[in-house]
Amino acid sequence: MATAESSRTGDDEDAPPGLGWLDRIRARPGGRLTLRIVIGVLGAAMVVSGLIMVPFPGPGWLVVFAGLAVLATEFAWASRLLVFAKERVRAVTDWLKRQHLAVRVLAAVVTFACAAAIVWASVRLTLGVDILQKARELLAARASR
Repeated sequence: MATAESSRTGDDEDAPPGLGWLDRIRARPGGRLTLRIVIGVLGAAMVVSGLIMVPFPGPGWLVVFAGLAVLATEFAWASRLLVFAKERVRAVTDWLKRQHLAVRVLAAVVTFACAAAIVWASVRLTLGVDILQKARELLAARASR
């Protein structure tokens, strides 16, 4: 006899009760390999996308950590890497909190300068536009008025 849950979701009647949906997929023939492939591709795409977004304003590191969390559902190495990365981020954050205001401001300025350089290089290489030169031209035109 089918349980109320299996009749609601259309699961096989012989599926063990109390299993989550990932466990039910893993229990099927070929399900474990398929799940690992899907999670591997999805997690890798998230990590790569996040790394591309890191230098730009936005949620780059959040997407990287989310991708690692997705990968960690199926891969032990990703789980270990996620724990390691969280520990390193926490250690750097704690260290920065203990520093004098001047050190924190310097860290912010260096971070902003790196992000600005990456944005400038990205725009220059992809669009062929030198935004610094355009800004100089705009300021020179305003000054000559």
